[in-house]
Amino acid sequence: MSITVNGIDELKKLAGSDLGASEWIEVTQERINTFADATGDHQWIHVDPEKAAQGPFGAPIAHGYLTLSLFIPLFTELLDVEGVSTKVNYGLNKVRFPSPVKVGSKIRLVGRLASVEDVPGGVQITVDGTIEIEGAPKPAAVLQSLSRFYA
Repeated sequence: MSITVNGIDELKKLAGSDLGASEWIEVTQERINTFADATGDHQWIHVDPEKAAQGPFGAPIAHGYLTLSLFIPLFTELLDVEGVSTKVNYGLNKVRFPSPVKVGSKIRLVGRLASVEDVPGGVQITVDGTIEIEGAPKPAAVLQSLSRFYA
């Protein structure tokens, strides 16, 4: 369930709040192949199911950066900021990939709005995010994302 705020002042009031969890999404072989085509990264561990079945994870795995790229669509399920003119990804402070995402796995984002800081013309938010794998003891990704919202 998404939290909706209207404007920067309402966003500031959420600083330090847990944002909850997104819905689970399945990471399919088709999604992995499409990402491989878009990035040119066709390593066998991602795109060759037969060879990957014999590899260290027993199945094809998603690219780490594919998992990371899913942060934005998952995050939009958690927080919707209305009443601003522009929303921009500003970067990442830290990203780790503790566990691979095997094809057919489901992932979701659990987020916390760590801080909201003033920047010229708007605010910068820091989100602590964990991309969980359904039923797995370790997450697929742990990250700190920065975004800016302009009035």
